[in-house]
Amino acid sequence: MILLTAAALAGWVDAVVGGGGLLLLPALLVAAPGMPPATALGTNKLAAIAGTSTAAVTFARRTKIDWMVAGPAAALAVVCAGLGAAVAGAVPPSAYRPVLLVVLVSVALFVLLRPRLGVLAVPQRRTRVRVAVAVLVAGVGIATYDGLIGPGTGTFLVLAFTALVGADFLHGSAMAKVVNAGTNAGALAVFAATGHVWWLLGAAMAVCNIAGAVVGARMALRRGSGFVRVVLLLVVLALVAKLGYDQWLAG
Repeated sequence: MILLTAAALAGWVDAVVGGGGLLLLPALLVAAPGMPPATALGTNKLAAIAGTSTAAVTFARRTKIDWMVAGPAAALAVVCAGLGAAVAGAVPPSAYRPVLLVVLVSVALFVLLRPRLGVLAVPQRRTRVRVAVAVLVAGVGIATYDGLIGPGTGTFLVLAFTALVGADFLHGSAMAKVVNAGTNAGALAVFAATGHVWWLLGAAMAVCNIAGAVVGARMALRRGSGFVRVVLLLVVLALVAKLGYDQWLAG
């Protein structure tokens, strides 16, 4: 019940702004203490791909997605997330945790100090160079991170599309779902091939993740970019708190 509830909540968070792994990965490790970290990542991807794919379809039916950005980024993401997953067990969390803390604190300050960021679209930012940079940042950099560890991927994608190509938070979140579905697919393929997926548990969580994703996507579409911005800030602050605890207080 703990895992099914966490999966539903994670689906909601992922659909709105990303970061559902912040809920589901710790829940997996607590509820199944003997589960290897790589298996927790793989089982999480099975649940997450169901939710992100559902959210992507929901957004695509109700709003316009910039496929010139989201399409190539998603294609690259499948490959790069798979590469990240292939070396996930070789990179200790202590190697990237301090860097992520600095990045997340910077992101929180950036969003707080620029209250108009993402509230309205800024189409003049969408140049060929910025589109290419956004595709590479999302499809290579963020996708590789998702294969390695994952939590916060959707949040990073939303911010990348908002800052680089001038999308508002709602449309940035819609593009993020498409790319996040690609990262989940690539990582899941590798984890499955190496035996790091608990299929029955992951399938049950996937059903709950889909339910949460449907509710979250519809709420984001109904309430707009201001709502997405608030949730984004809360998720970023939660990620900072979680990483800070892991860095200085845990164990």
